[in-house]
Amino acid sequence: MKRCGFAQMWVAAAAAAALSSPLTGCGQSAPPIDESDASTPQPDTVTLSPDAPPLPGEAECKVVVQTGIRVASAQHVPECTPVQYDTNPPSGGDHWGIWAEFKRYKAEVPREIYVHNLEHGAIVLAYRCPSSGCAEVEAMLEEVRTEAASDPKCLTLSGGPEARLVMTPDSALDTPIAAAAWGATYTATCLDKPSLARFVADHYGKGPEDTCSSAAAVDVDQPAGGAPSCGDAPPDAGAGDAADGGPPEP
Repeated sequence: MKRCGFAQMWVAAAAAAALSSPLTGCGQSAPPIDESDASTPQPDTVTLSPDAPPLPGEAECKVVVQTGIRVASAQHVPECTPVQYDTNPPSGGDHWGIWAEFKRYKAEVPREIYVHNLEHGAIVLAYRCPSSGCAEVEAMLEEVRTEAASDPKCLTLSGGPEARLVMTPDSALDTPIAAAAWGATYTATCLDKPSLARFVADHYGKGPEDTCSSAAAVDVDQPAGGAPSCGDAPPDAGAGDAADGGPPEP
């Protein structure tokens, strides 16, 4: 896979950021430092402008990568309990005790499920389609998913996946294309395969639980795949808490 385009864009973005930063000296003073924020690390954000047309409904082609996102809590909550996440797509947080099988999905995987995948070091490739469909978006994400390197932790499983990758539609996205890892997000308004593949390579296997276990994995595409049918039913307070072979995470 050629990655020279991504590297060039990264350098250009860094140079542009440097030129746009406020100057000190020459009669200008530096902005005051807010000491109250010093103890809270802020995410690093890189914005790229690939030479590609924006997807339908988008004004410009823009890729935004955020890394170093702080995850304040990662506890199991009862299945069917909704969780609000601080980033879009989610980059970690509380989640259900089950996780999705590592595959491409037609049905939408609940965020409370796929955040558990992120905790296990997975990458989630997500997309939001208009009513007319988005075949080219799905095709690019599928290429990135299938071309990712195999994972030795997964290949040791009998009949297991080649890698910890989940591809799913996600109607709550702000952009047509997104990817998530624990503590990192990728969003794009255009097709830029090199930068997406780079994100997958850079953030794969970085979750706090580096495992490819399938012990409590569910398949939301299958009626008997183990995923909860929530509807208006009350949350199942006990389901999945010991899915990892132990007590709920702190």
